[in-house]
Amino acid sequence: MSEQGIATVLKGPAPERETLTERGRKYLYAIVAGGEPRRYEATGIDGSDVYALPAGRVAALVSDFAMPKIRPERRHLAAHQQVLKRLMEQTTPLPMSFGMIADSPQAVRRILLRNQKAFLEQLRRVDGKIEMGLRVTFDVPNIFEYFVDTHPELRAARDRFFGTHREPSQEEKIEVGRMFDRLLSEDRENYTKLVEQILTPACFQFHANKCRQEHEVMNLACLVGREAQGRFEAGVFEAAKLFDNHFAFDYSGPWAPYSFVALELAE
Repeated sequence: MSEQGIATVLKGPAPERETLTERGRKYLYAIVAGGEPRRYEATGIDGSDVYALPAGRVAALVSDFAMPKIRPERRHLAAHQQVLKRLMEQTTPLPMSFGMIADSPQAVRRILLRNQKAFLEQLRRVDGKIEMGLRVTFDVPNIFEYFVDTHPELRAARDRFFGTHREPSQEEKIEVGRMFDRLLSEDRENYTKLVEQILTPACFQFHANKCRQEHEVMNLACLVGREAQGRFEAGVFEAAKLFDNHFAFDYSGPWAPYSFVALELAE
């Protein structure tokens, strides 16, 4: 996402006659099932009203937006999430990525109609569900030293190459580094399988996000039934009991199911 913002991604023909909400660009927040009226005053970006723009059996939640681009400022991101949070109180929407702007309401309706089947299938799949996040980290000051202490194989290699009075060669440093990376990857995989096994009764699906730093053990997105949120939270505490004080568990949610919506839109 560039600092200049996101370019318009949906285009449509210029209409001849339009009402106030039937002209101009539209910012898209989510797709929902049904064509019932929805309106949330002063909820959207820049305090705009958010309303449903229906087509067929689905509708897009949009607000009027004059500019062709939007900057990813904190206030804009917060407003986008606030709309999704409001929707999550009533239904499970298909969340749109931040920055989706259509040139006209006709462009929005065209997308809804051309992708009607895909939208309905995705909506059925996530109906009655929420996304919960679980992040587990190594709670240690030095991750390499922790692995040296807990993995005899790495400790022996460290002592062999770094325990002498000579400077280790570049190849020896690379070998130790590769061993650490391999052990870290193996531990992450094993720990993730263990946690997923415990959480499976409360989850329909998991999505493992890529760890962004060495201290991360796992960053899981979990598709959970609304009525199973309490069971999910209890499962997190049950899983945490299997780990010692060198691990920190942190869960979040509920969120709209970003990690479990995959659409290739036909425009």
